[in-house]
Amino acid sequence: MQVLKTNNKIQMKKLNLLIALLICSLGVYSQTPANTIVVDRNGTGHFRTIQQAIDSVRAFNPAGTVTILIKNGFYKEKLEIPTHVCNVRFIGEDKEKTIINYDDHANINHMGTFRTYTLKVSGNDIVMENLTIENSAAQLGQAVALHVEGDRITFRNCRFLGNQDTIYTGKENARQYFENCYIEGTTDFIFGPSTAWFEGCQIFCKRNSYITAASTPIQVPYGYIFNNCTITLADSVSMYLGRPWRAYAMTLFMNCHLPKGIKPIGWDNWRNKENEKTARYMEYNNRGEGAGTSQRAPWAKILTPKEAKEFTIENVLKGYDGWDPRK
Repeated sequence: MQVLKTNNKIQMKKLNLLIALLICSLGVYSQTPANTIVVDRNGTGHFRTIQQAIDSVRAFNPAGTVTILIKNGFYKEKLEIPTHVCNVRFIGEDKEKTIINYDDHANINHMGTFRTYTLKVSGNDIVMENLTIENSAAQLGQAVALHVEGDRITFRNCRFLGNQDTIYTGKENARQYFENCYIEGTTDFIFGPSTAWFEGCQIFCKRNSYITAASTPIQVPYGYIFNNCTITLADSVSMYLGRPWRAYAMTLFMNCHLPKGIKPIGWDNWRNKENEKTARYMEYNNRGEGAGTSQRAPWAKILTPKEAKEFTIENVLKGYDGWDPRK
């Protein structure tokens, strides 16, 4: 009889534990606001992978903005947000601990640069906050961490880790806004034809090379604008601010800290003298040991205060719809 009572107690404890676990599990969903999806590698959310959450979002969702909350974890995923997934906010729990990682590079099976991404964003009206997006491939070729083609895309408080070609802004007339982000790389690690504003970002250069390689089309007035950013270099590194991937590349550094190690000439013509006639390279009101302009390339422009007034977030990103990512 005593053995039977003991067994009953053990079974009762197991049942109570199971009920408690079920209640906790249901609690995740019952307490989650409408249009909110939780991702957790440990299985406490709606999905264990970010791609599953993306795939669950209704095409051109008529219900409004969807929020995907991503709990801390290491997400080994090659992600794609397709064109029909729009109006989504991706919010990480902690940018240092919510890590999206993949490790493709251009020389794997002749992949080429543009398929190496860890994250590709094709949908419009996407916001990403508190995330690390990393391509951890060895330095064996181009390796994109972020490939972004969507319009009205915002990144706040994110980290982008890679080597060559870390961020590819891949579509002309598309607009992106980076605020308080950390971006690192080696060669041409911010490149492409989009219009992108970088506000208060830290740019870390890991090897002698070029920070930007804009390919702004001739008919697009704005390419890359770095405002209030801090450029830092690894020991003994020497960098150009940019070189033109295409002839009408547009890049402006203003109100930025440029350290010793920025080459006095500032800009490179990518071995093509003709690019000096068309590239739109500008600087304004920078500081630091690398900010001196007396030896800058004569074809780069040092803006006057009056000319600099044109370059505001409102003017650069407004497009046809008056987009302001701060609102």
